[in-house]
Amino acid sequence: MSTSPDPETARLDIDLDRKVFDMVSSTASRVDPDSPTRFTYYEADGVLWGDYAGDTVDVGRFCGTRELDTIDISFVHRGRSGDVVRGSARSRIERDEEGIVTLVEDFVAPDGSPAVSVCREVPSR
Repeated sequence: MSTSPDPETARLDIDLDRKVFDMVSSTASRVDPDSPTRFTYYEADGVLWGDYAGDTVDVGRFCGTRELDTIDISFVHRGRSGDVVRGSARSRIERDEEGIVTLVEDFVAPDGSPAVSVCREVPSR
C-alpha cells in the first residue's frame, strides 16, 4: 500500500481563490522582473475570475472555468500604450516540490503566433 497521495487527488486540493501570481516568463514579450504583471485569482465551484496589471498592462480582467488541473479563460486588457488586447488561454496548474503553485499558460499572441507564459504564486505574507 502506497502512502504517497494520488496525483489526481493532489491536483484537486489546490484552491486558487485569492491566490496572487507574478508572471516570470513569456514567449510573447519581455517580462520586467522589477514590475511583473501580477494576477489575482478568485475561484468558486469551478468558475474563475480575476484581474491583472503591471509591466506593460494598465488594467486587465479574466474569467473562465477550471476542471482538475486545467484552466480555460477569456481575457481583455489595456496596455500602457493604450492598445486593447483580448483573447483566450488554457493554463496547466502545477505545484513544485516546495509547494509553490505555478500556472503554465498557452495562448495566441497579438501577432497570431502561439505563446507560453509562466506565472508563479506569490507567497502570502
